[in-house]
Amino acid sequence: MLLFAAMKTITAITATMMMMLTASAAEKPKTSKTTTTTKKTATTTTTAKKPDPKKLLDPSKLTAKAPAIFNARFETSKGPFVIEVHRDWAPIGADRFYNLVSNGYYDDVRFFRVIPGFMAQFGINGNPELNRIWREANVVDDPVKGSNTRGMVSYAMAGPHTRTTQVFINFADRNAGLDPQGFAPFGKVIEGMDVVDALYGGYGDTPNQGRAQQEGNQYLQASFPQLDYIKTARIVPAAKK
Repeated sequence: MLLFAAMKTITAITATMMMMLTASAAEKPKTSKTTTTTKKTATTTTTAKKPDPKKLLDPSKLTAKAPAIFNARFETSKGPFVIEVHRDWAPIGADRFYNLVSNGYYDDVRFFRVIPGFMAQFGINGNPELNRIWREANVVDDPVKGSNTRGMVSYAMAGPHTRTTQVFINFADRNAGLDPQGFAPFGKVIEGMDVVDALYGGYGDTPNQGRAQQEGNQYLQASFPQLDYIKTARIVPAAKK
């Protein structure tokens, strides 16, 4: 699949973006305001207690309402970054993300799809059993209030009302072409965007999502050993404005 740097028109870019962020029918199980983020080293400290992974076994019970604004700190193989989530941007998506991070879903998760100039996508768990449990735990769509510009974070989808656990971080302002397609940003990277930029993108769109969901990290580590990954993701106090 062509990289976006080689695209000649915004129309072609947007069409390819949609293909990147949706699962093909053959890949079951399914995949799932303007802000320019400057380079900044993540310095927020974490005070969250260690999550209980057993809670992830029942998505129906993970329905806590997120704070109006909260930060999620990601410790990765390339370094830390922080996502600031605004519930009023996309309340349903923010609540889902809050519950996933609070309960350790993203720990040891690979950035399995990194497309330079486009986005970095993650959210397939390393445990195939958790993928089986969560792949049908859809949440309905939020209205699009923000824009998919650089540093903004949205859910990947396979069609209307199919958001589950996969999210992506936008690399470029031109991704605003995703806005009318229903991709609703719920947060933005406020620290460590340089870390996100440095995530390994040499595999592009090669990793197979179906196999990744069915086989977890065993497949991704064996076939794509250079993928960067999340060590831990934790809710941390939002900075006082």
